[in-house]
Amino acid sequence: MMRAKIRVGGLIVALALVFHIPAQAQSEGARKATSMRPDPKNPAGENLDVPPDWIVRLDKQDPDVVIGREEEGSDIRFVAMTPGWHITTGPRAIYYHPASTAEGNYTARASIYLFPPGERNEAYGLFVGGVDLDSDSQQYLYFLIRRSGEFLVKRRAGDETEVVREWTAHDAINPYTEETKGTVNNVLAVQVGADAVSFLVNDVEVAQLPRSEVEVDGIVGLRINHALNVHVDDFGVEIHDTM
Repeated sequence: MMRAKIRVGGLIVALALVFHIPAQAQSEGARKATSMRPDPKNPAGENLDVPPDWIVRLDKQDPDVVIGREEEGSDIRFVAMTPGWHITTGPRAIYYHPASTAEGNYTARASIYLFPPGERNEAYGLFVGGVDLDSDSQQYLYFLIRRSGEFLVKRRAGDETEVVREWTAHDAINPYTEETKGTVNNVLAVQVGADAVSFLVNDVEVAQLPRSEVEVDGIVGLRINHALNVHVDDFGVEIHDTM
């Protein structure tokens, strides 16, 4: 099986080679992608700028919400932070680069660290199959986990959402408990094959759906819900010739 891999938290310049960008836009796309990458020469915690060309779409549009790099005065803090990105919310939202599309057989993956959530049991994770994300007819499929060790699969069409798999506990998910010191990490993946779509946490399949039941071709991105503090240090898509 031949594979081409992009690691969005690493060599982002490869984005134009794996994700589907029109040929005439590839050179410009590659230049923009390079500017999105945290500088590996900087120590962790530096390069704290809002990633250019990324889009943050709130569940409920609000022009007064400030998305910025500063802890003070930002409703959502979204910055490149070596390695990867740091996001502190605010309202619920999705985060994506418009050129980050995948179709056919692929695996989307994100390694996410959850920092102290207080008493909140809010969800975070991946979305795939994003279509018309800049319009009222937006669509995507999302795969989330929460601190209590449960996962959820839902789809969005416009302002409407539909539960595909109810909140379900699974031992593969690392929960955030009273014994957790500082942060907890989980790796989420959506593996798309010719006939089935698998949802994995820490390399363990927690759910599977027939591909015919879900739309998975489109933009790939992150979804972070209300009032969470997370770090994403490995986010990308691996395209498979066959699966």
